[in-house]
Amino acid sequence: QVQLVESGGGLVQAGGSLRLSCAASGSTDSINAMGWYRQAPGKQRELVAAMTITGAGATNYPNSVKGRFTISRDNAKDTAYLQMNSLKPEDTAVYYCYAHLSGPGPGVWGQGTQVTVSS
Repeated sequence: QVQLVESGGGLVQAGGSLRLSCAASGSTDSINAMGWYRQAPGKQRELVAAMTITGAGATNYPNSVKGRFTISRDNAKDTAYLQMNSLKPEDTAVYYCYAHLSGPGPGVWGQGTQVTVSS
């Protein structure tokens, strides 16, 4: 099994930055991709960044965060990061880390961390 623990959320003013961390434990060798999602009140959960773990680490971002958010990983620490710059009030949401696992079955979600951007 894989467990994910996020940290780094908080309150920041518009234009500021935050870095979220997602520490994985357990059978981490089964992780082949990781991503960050967010969910604002009354809205669906949406992908904000994704990265493959193997190889060159291809990344994917929606237009809403492209150029402002960066996903990265430290394989030695089994940790993924989300660097968020130029934050906007509309970035306010609970941010969740997700691990896609090799083989059948669902992936694994972290517990979520709140990010609040004040105007």
